[in-house]
Amino acid sequence: MNLPFYIVDVFTEKKYAGNQLAVFLDAHSLSTEQMQLIAREINFAESTFVTQLDAKKNTATIRIFTPEHEMQFAGHPIIGTSWVLMHKVFENKPDKITVSVPVGEIPVRQVGDLVWLQAAQPQFLDTFSKEDFTMFSNLSSTDFKDTFPIQEVTTGSAFVLVPLKNKKALENLILDKDKMNNWLQANCKTSHRAFYFFCLEDAKLSSRMLCVENNQLIEDAATGSASTCLQAFILKYHAPEIQIINHQGESINRQSQIYFDGKLTNNHFDINIGGKSQFIAKGDWEV
Repeated sequence: MNLPFYIVDVFTEKKYAGNQLAVFLDAHSLSTEQMQLIAREINFAESTFVTQLDAKKNTATIRIFTPEHEMQFAGHPIIGTSWVLMHKVFENKPDKITVSVPVGEIPVRQVGDLVWLQAAQPQFLDTFSKEDFTMFSNLSSTDFKDTFPIQEVTTGSAFVLVPLKNKKALENLILDKDKMNNWLQANCKTSHRAFYFFCLEDAKLSSRMLCVENNQLIEDAATGSASTCLQAFILKYHAPEIQIINHQGESINRQSQIYFDGKLTNNHFDINIGGKSQFIAKGDWEV
């Protein structure tokens, strides 16, 4: 059996930057084990598998896999898969589609050359002490931005959001993999455990996502799901309306730009992230 597939770079203005994504079509007959093996073989941060497609209603159901496990929600796979469907699969080239993932239906739209998704309502979970980080990082207590809490937030996938005072602290960050992983295992409320370090300095937003996967310390080039959590966090603690670009991936030489457009009104979060995708390749995958 052969599966058509596409490769795109997501959240980037140019090729060979941003976050890589493989999109597999006609995947309804694959088992979960097969999807996991294929995702591990291609070894991108995530791969998606389109299991249902309705060209008349412009809807699709997808499953998202890292090399290690299935994700309930992830931003760059939804943005990138939607771009592929809008530009390469749906003949009517729609500018609005609906993508179903395990957490529910995600409305997606294209405006200009940006594809946007609207995230679910956030949940704000536990807060943590900055002193904890001295156990597994090179951060000192003066490296944190004290006007923000350190908090686990989820819009489908959870991240511990860690506000740093400046970009220098973000760039110089060093983590002890084993001690960090022990902390995540002991403190995170969900099965998805990761840090999203960020700084908001001189009206520029910069971030780094780090987690442990397959017993390795992994850094992501662009993390849409973490960006939806961060947008909710900024709306709650900083300003009730935001339009800004989140810069990620610089430390691993895959510069990414994730667009934020959000508003908090009467305790309702309108969270939108957008990005550009670049077409890289297409082919057939022999299962």
